[in-house]
Amino acid sequence: MPPSAPLPVLPRAVLELAVQDPAGAVVAAGVGARRVELCSALGATGGITPSTGLVEAVVAAASVVPASDSAPLLEVHVLVRPRPGGFVYTPAETDLMARDVTLAVEAGADGVVVGALTPSGAVDLAALRALVEAAEGAEVTYHRALDVAADPAAALDVLAEAGVARVLTSGGAARAADGLDRLAALVERSADVGIEVMAGGGVTAADVPALVAVGVDAVHLSARRTVADTGGPGGGGDAGYEVTDQTLAEAAAAALRTTVDL
Repeated sequence: MPPSAPLPVLPRAVLELAVQDPAGAVVAAGVGARRVELCSALGATGGITPSTGLVEAVVAAASVVPASDSAPLLEVHVLVRPRPGGFVYTPAETDLMARDVTLAVEAGADGVVVGALTPSGAVDLAALRALVEAAEGAEVTYHRALDVAADPAAALDVLAEAGVARVLTSGGAARAADGLDRLAALVERSADVGIEVMAGGGVTAADVPALVAVGVDAVHLSARRTVADTGGPGGGGDAGYEVTDQTLAEAAAAALRTTVDL
């Protein structure tokens, strides 16, 4: 969709796309997404912190499409996760995340996406407070660390008090479409603490109606496909690389719009 074309209007439950490059942000803006979550190595790791240069480039790409009352300027929220694996971090890793949060906000990000747990599965409140402080007023989303927390519903209270704006969750399932009961419970709890619930995790356009039906505030998906591109023994083998797929993104946006209009 060219930058001059009018943006489609999405319903109250908004769309967020996980993207890995400026082209992904342009696709997201074109289909009327409200936000992107910017990360690197999404398929291989579940997402890790992108470089500051990449953040700057995606922020610039997101501003190509003019904002309007019906379609606000696309927001860029940066995943800050120093490595794959679990969410129990050392003090050095927490310090690194705080530094990356600061750099992301200085590079123009509207928000950051973070998460940290204690060995017992509770929210690591000390780490979270350091990350929220580093964000200096930018929105903070708590990522799918929530899905392996010991008590996700109770965690919402802690997160809201710490200044977190929303949580990204699959309801504890491998796919959000399989975690509808817990998602519904989290939505009910979230109304009492003032925190948004965004459904994500293996989401496809076909899953959107069921997710919207449980009352989530947003639907999150990557809409990605893999481009075959053999790098040889020094380039990661034949895994190729991932891009945001225009057709998949359009299908998700259309499903969200149609579902809410029914």
